Amino acid sequence: MGKASRKKVDTCVCGSGQDRAACCGPYLDGTASAPTAEALMRSRYAAFVEGREDYLLATWAAATRPASMELAPEQRWLGLAIRATEAGGPDDETGWVEFIARSRVRGQGVRLHERSRFRREDGRWVYVDGEFPGA
Repeated sequence: MGKASRKKVDTCVCGSGQDRAACCGPYLDGTASAPTAEALMRSRYAAFVEGREDYLLATWAAATRPASMELAPEQRWLGLAIRATEAGGPDDETGWVEFIARSRVRGQGVRLHERSRFRREDGRWVYVDGEFPGA
């Protein structure tokens, strides 16, 4: 008997453990909108990993969005850990997601601990701003 055929799974970089196509992929590809603040947070992390400045700007609240942004090409993202969520569900209008994102820049480890605020604009979740616990 031959070996069983196995489909390659492209695990999402957001740390959910799911296949990218069933996780952040549809949001990043523009075929779906994130249903929760946490899903948007995870997809924004994936956008940082993939260098998707367009997605980051498109999912940023109009009132706080910068005119442009430039990601550091030397920054390598290592992982995302969601610490807590507050509201931000499918039926909410606002929500918070606390997370830690780890990266490395020119050999130096970087740890970003943020409590991000999200809200709905035109029915879609957007990032508003963040606080930095312990800073």
